[in-house]
Amino acid sequence: QVQLVETGGGLVQAGDSLKLSCAVSGRTVGSAPMGWFRQAPGKEREFVAWIGWKGEMTYYTDSVKGRFHISEDSAENTVYLQMNNLKTEDTAVYYCAASDRFSIAAGDYNFWGQGTQVTVSS
Repeated sequence: QVQLVETGGGLVQAGDSLKLSCAVSGRTVGSAPMGWFRQAPGKEREFVAWIGWKGEMTYYTDSVKGRFHISEDSAENTVYLQMNNLKTEDTAVYYCAASDRFSIAAGDYNFWGQGTQVTVSS
């Protein structure tokens, strides 16, 4: 029913910026919370950012606070993650996900995209 497709990843140098997109189908952006997670090989999936109902509230993990910004565009039915001043430790596959309530736990999200790779070189 709900499909999420992430795009915008790539290979960048430390200090560069990237903007990830999550195209949503089967669900209206703003109708429910959306989150961004990331996962490096062999590592646990890590919460990155969350945006609440109609984009009214946002929340970020401490390691990206001040550098990353989550937003949504109702006309495009898309959720974005603007990533600035990227660091090598930001390297991971980034996933968008949908939930029905605020949560930073991956297990509380029922719909996931396929992920997009972000690689930050020094």
